[in-house]
Amino acid sequence: MKLNNVITKIGLKLIVAVGVITIAIISVYSYFNLRAQSNALLTQAEVHANKLSEIIKKSTHSSMLLNKRNEIYAIINTIGKEPSIREIRIFNKKGRIIYSSQKNMIGKMVNKSAESCYVCHTANEPLEKLSINKRVRIYKIHPDSSRILGIINPINNEKSCWDADCHVHPKNKKVLGVLDVTLSLKDVDKQISNSKFRTIIFAISAIIALSILIGFLIRKWVVKPVQELVRATNQVSAGNLNYTIKELGTDELGILARSFNNMTKKLAEARLQLFQSDKMASLGRLAAGVAHEINNPLTGVLTYSSFLLKRVKNNPELQEDLKVIVRETKRSREIVKSLLDFARQSVPKKRNADINEIIKSAIQVVDNQLSIKQIKLETKLEQSLPKITVDANQIQQVFINLIVNAADSIEDKGGVISISSAVISLSPYGIAQIKSAVCPKRHTLMDDQVKIQGMPSVKVKAVSNGNEGFINLDPVYGKHRHNYGIDIQDGKNVQISCPKCNISLIEENVLCPKCSSPVYTFEDPPYGMFEGCANPECNWQRWEAMDKGGQKNYIEIKISDTGKGISKEDLPRIFEPFFSTKGQKGTGLGLAVIWGIIDNHNGTINVESELGKGTTFIIRLPIQSNR
Repeated sequence: MKLNNVITKIGLKLIVAVGVITIAIISVYSYFNLRAQSNALLTQAEVHANKLSEIIKKSTHSSMLLNKRNEIYAIINTIGKEPSIREIRIFNKKGRIIYSSQKNMIGKMVNKSAESCYVCHTANEPLEKLSINKRVRIYKIHPDSSRILGIINPINNEKSCWDADCHVHPKNKKVLGVLDVTLSLKDVDKQISNSKFRTIIFAISAIIALSILIGFLIRKWVVKPVQELVRATNQVSAGNLNYTIKELGTDELGILARSFNNMTKKLAEARLQLFQSDKMASLGRLAAGVAHEINNPLTGVLTYSSFLLKRVKNNPELQEDLKVIVRETKRSREIVKSLLDFARQSVPKKRNADINEIIKSAIQVVDNQLSIKQIKLETKLEQSLPKITVDANQIQQVFINLIVNAADSIEDKGGVISISSAVISLSPYGIAQIKSAVCPKRHTLMDDQVKIQGMPSVKVKAVSNGNEGFINLDPVYGKHRHNYGIDIQDGKNVQISCPKCNISLIEENVLCPKCSSPVYTFEDPPYGMFEGCANPECNWQRWEAMDKGGQKNYIEIKISDTGKGISKEDLPRIFEPFFSTKGQKGTGLGLAVIWGIIDNHNGTINVESELGKGTTFIIRLPIQSNR
């Protein structure tokens, strides 16, 4: 792998960045920790030296008053033999050593520069008023030697000193001399060195451990998901729209992965629809050609066979053969016509018709097929139904297709198909459909690409917590089967607008009466304004024009079967073009054509199904068309 590619990887960048920050933090912490430990050890040494100085001073106090030099020497020599004590000295203000634990130093002058005596001499304060910190000095005699801590303790002039007959110290003399104790800091330096070593080892270990842990977590939470997303993107760019990203969790990358899967799924569906559309366009051209080329020969065959049928009345055997030719020729002509109708839906030619008669005609067409499969047909048709304005041929095609689908679902195991009709009265809530939503600038909001239960949805743009996406609203008034392309956590912090011009659809100074969230609104010409709650958890909607119309009468037709049923996953998509539950046996256009016919009649079609228990299609056609 090239170095350039390694450096540009996001995982390595994150690991290096976090590693550098970790090293800096631990280094700063270690530095101040070492400094605090060193200062603490030195402070303890200073306190110890000061206490030792006070003990020596008090031990020699009486001997000094009596001028017993031998006793002073004995005390200083005894204490000076302690291993940590380097030297104990008493010298006068001029720096001449009067007493010392090292006899060869008595009478000599102190080397002020070598012993860092300038610390006290530059304090600009009287010696007797200096604090312990200012009376302590740390120095080295040689650069390679151990450090030495020295502390001076002034010997002050007392009343017993200037009153004594043996002393000649005047009363105004405040300091008679200085007690100087020097200690070796070899052990302290060794402790500091050990502490430094331990701290460095801890810092290095912590840096390595944290780097490994951070590297592991970054690889798990960032690198692998990003690699999976890159791999998926490469697969999609290569044309593999069936590639699916495995579950990556619930964080932002997980949400991105699910959005990616949803996008590729829709792209695959769009590609399939495009392919099927092209195929259907070819089928339409083929159907037109077939109709043109076959209709003329079929007309000739039908004409001559009908003519021959009239001439052979005295030959029953030949007459039966000719009847078969005539019947099959007519059937072939109907197949060609059906092929044209299937590829190109025509505008319904509506006339007053009796739904029960249409149902009976459809049953006659498929009766033989049901008998062969040993399927029992039960009807419960309400008598004296009012006539409604429909295209009888198209509605019959709907019933035939649904009965055939029911028979296919039952297969050859035998079962029951039930058909019922009745007059019902329903509120527009849950029934009325939005068909022409527009924004205030008259841009259409209808989306034919994303359908809900086979119906074009209402597409709006949404912005929530800095995220932007689209919502496809359920076009049925009162239903809440919206398709959210954005995660909305709080309906009170969402903006909804037109996807084309970005004009806000939020109604100013109007809040949802159920949850106090913002309310969006758009127009459905000529049926007035439609309102809905922006909160995904709330199902409040209002369509005043529809509500004012009150309840409406419908003829409801139910076609039920005892077949294998439809899964919950497939149920929302059965009315989509080219979607089929029959595999290679189906084209996926039957229910789409049915939905189109019912929609053209201003009716509704719904389905209820459960695997293993069967399916029920519910068709409602308005007795008086209002839309």
